Amino acid sequence: MASFREFSRTESWGSEAWKALCKVRETTPLVQCITNFVSMDIMANSLLAAGASPAMVHAIEEILEFTSLSSALCINIGTLSPDWIFSMKAAAIRANECQKPWVLDPVGVGATRFRTEKCIELINLKPCVIRGNASEIMGVVGASIAPSKGVDTTRSSTDALEAAKELARAAQTVVAVTGAVDLVTDGKRVLGVSNGVALMQRITATGCAVTALIAAFVSVNPNRVLESTAIALALFGLAGEMGAEKASGPASLRMHLIDALHMLDEASVMNRAGGVHHKQEVSRNTKITWCFTKHQVLVLGLYLITLSRITDLMESITGLM
Repeated sequence: MASFREFSRTESWGSEAWKALCKVRETTPLVQCITNFVSMDIMANSLLAAGASPAMVHAIEEILEFTSLSSALCINIGTLSPDWIFSMKAAAIRANECQKPWVLDPVGVGATRFRTEKCIELINLKPCVIRGNASEIMGVVGASIAPSKGVDTTRSSTDALEAAKELARAAQTVVAVTGAVDLVTDGKRVLGVSNGVALMQRITATGCAVTALIAAFVSVNPNRVLESTAIALALFGLAGEMGAEKASGPASLRMHLIDALHMLDEASVMNRAGGVHHKQEVSRNTKITWCFTKHQVLVLGLYLITLSRITDLMESITGLM
């Protein structure tokens, strides 16, 4: 298979994203979700729309058997109670024993000491991906200078990049920081994902839904966790863009997003899924290189041409003064 560097140099990025989506649709991975009550509906419907099979199973009496049968596990700490925490840990341990990928969503970490402690205990059980917003990721590593705002974030994904890299190295995992720009890192490489619309942030639990989607995509390509995570983020964001074209507000966007996720076709993925690229870190400042869609390249080209003409005009005016 071509390297991710090669994806960016050709149009293979869209091709690989499409292949991954087809594989999810063909294999219908069973994703066990231990998640909060608010997110259950949109998480299950997003998985179904993408072609996966959701299961909201958290009873400790079922964990040993059901986690063994699942293709992947998604743990979301939005709803915490002693019983649920016990089930989360048992499921994570069982997933590791069965060599099944599991993904952690540290919802609201940093809001309380209890929540943060339990999140750290789960991280010690080695999730293959941790997906959170900037405040949550910074809260996990203790980098936040202010208390977390719960599930909302007051910081951008780029603010949390160094914290994400530190967490990825320490936990030996992949960390995804979602926001206006999504960043995915394994501690060395950094992938940037450009799809999505701001209105998605006005729909509760979209972050929870994409975490479950990450679990599905990683399960069908477990040897490429970093790339699979980026693909899941890009496709979910693309569905949001397509849904926003028909939506009049957050409620209708929620409906149209799920429809768009279900109806993603090869043409839309090839032409509109914003590609990502990485470079090895060669200094303390991470370098991120982007691979844009054809539309983004056209807009960027027009912008640069306009900027060049303005610069020439300014130089001409200066010469006359």
